[in-house]
Amino acid sequence: MYFRTFAAAAALLVATGAAQAEFALDSRFTDADGDMIADIPTDASQLVDPDTLVFAYTPVEDPAVYAEVWADFLTHLEEATGRPVQFFPVQSNAAQLEAMRAGRLHIAGFNTGSNPIAVACAGFRPFAMMAAEDGSFGYEMEIITYPGSGIESVEDIRGKQMAFTSETSNSGFKAPSALLASEFGMVAGTDYEPVFSGAHDNSILGVANKDYPAAAIANSVKARMIDRDVVSEDQLSVIYTSQTFPTTGYGVVYNLTPELQEAIQEAFFSYDWEGTPLAEEFGRNGEDQFIPITFQEDWAVIRQIDEANGVEYTCN
Repeated sequence: MYFRTFAAAAALLVATGAAQAEFALDSRFTDADGDMIADIPTDASQLVDPDTLVFAYTPVEDPAVYAEVWADFLTHLEEATGRPVQFFPVQSNAAQLEAMRAGRLHIAGFNTGSNPIAVACAGFRPFAMMAAEDGSFGYEMEIITYPGSGIESVEDIRGKQMAFTSETSNSGFKAPSALLASEFGMVAGTDYEPVFSGAHDNSILGVANKDYPAAAIANSVKARMIDRDVVSEDQLSVIYTSQTFPTTGYGVVYNLTPELQEAIQEAFFSYDWEGTPLAEEFGRNGEDQFIPITFQEDWAVIRQIDEANGVEYTCN
C-alpha cells in the first residue's frame, strides 16, 4: 500500500505552475468578522423563518437507507426547533447545492469536497462534524482495484480507466486527480481514461463487480458497505491511502433567523446517540458524537487541494 501526505503532493502540483484560485464568498454574502463564512443578515427583512425545515444528507449512498438512519435525529431536531423537519433525499452534490442556493434546503451535511463551494456559493454555515468518543475524526481517500486486475500500484493505472465520483468530491475526484498529476505525472484523458460513477458506493460496487479497474473512494463509505455485506473485503485491493481528511460538515443556510440557527446547533450537540440508528450506521466508522468545527480551520487542507487543482468557485 502506498502512503503519502497529500499536502506534499499538493505542494508539488503548485510548484509545477498550476493555476491558483483564492477562496472568496459570492458577492451576495458578507463576511465582516473574517471567519470565511457568510454572516447572518442584520436586516430582518432578509431573514427566513420557515414553518417546515428541510434537511439533506450528502448523496453518498442509497437515500432510502439514510432516511431511516436520520429519522430519530430529525425527531430530536423537531423537538428542539418546535417545527416539522423533512428529509430531502438528494441524488447528487449539484442538486444539494442548488437546493440550498434556491432556499429549498435549510440544514445539510455536505461532503468534504463540496463544503467550500457550498460556503462560497450557497451561504452554507458549517458548525459540526461527526467524531469518535476521543474527539478524533476524518477519513482517508483510497485508490482501489480488484484482485487479478493487473494493477498492483498507482503507476499501473496508466493506460486504463479510472473511476471518480463527482467533480465536487474531495476523495472522489479533487485529491486523487491532483495526486495522479503531481506525484505520478499522469494526466486525465492522456495517461488514463476518467469516468464518473456519481457516488462512492457506485464506484466501490463498480470495482467489486469488475466494471471499473480502479477507483478513488472514501474509505469510510467502503467500511460501512463491507459492514452491511454490500461488498466483501476480498473483492477489493487498496493500492493507495491518503492522509486523514475532515468528513461531512453539518450546518445551516446563512439567512435563517439567529434564534433558529442557535436552536439547530443546540440540537446537534445535545443529541444522545446511544442506541440510535445514527449510532448503528456511523458507529461502523467509530463515530458517536457531533463536535464543533470551523470552516476556516478544519477545511484549510481542502482549500489547499482546491488551490492545487486551480478550482474556481463560480457562482452562477
